[in-house]
Amino acid sequence: MQKHGFEESLKQIIAEDTRYPKEAYVFLRLALNFTIKTMQKPSTGPARHITGQELLEGIRRYTLQEFGPISRTVLAEWGITRTEDFGSLVFNLVRHGLLGKTDQDKIEDFSSGYSFQEAFTNPFLPASARNPKPVVKAKKTVRKSKKEVSS
Repeated sequence: MQKHGFEESLKQIIAEDTRYPKEAYVFLRLALNFTIKTMQKPSTGPARHITGQELLEGIRRYTLQEFGPISRTVLAEWGITRTEDFGSLVFNLVRHGLLGKTDQDKIEDFSSGYSFQEAFTNPFLPASARNPKPVVKAKKTVRKSKKEVSS
């Protein structure tokens, strides 16, 4: 679709679904292009279809590459706080003919893809904060007096 068509369709999408700004959709398209480029292409024929889970992983990697430690903040600014939001963005684009899908693709493919804490915050935390070791409490030993032991 031509750029003008994409822009006009985005205006219509945003008018219908005000949860996400234009920047979120533009970013999603860029993340999709990034994902396509990083996928292994078949040796012959057209490029293969990208699943929801593969797209989520590509979005995660692209977001970290572009925004680093402020990734989660940028996404939140665009109203994206969970993987289901990416699914809503994708399916808004699908409904307006800006992305394609197969009969197997469902919005539920984007449900519970990953925790934003783990995906966008933890990579920038010190290792000790990412994988805290469980605190093991030492057993309290009760010492018996010599009198108690000899009784």
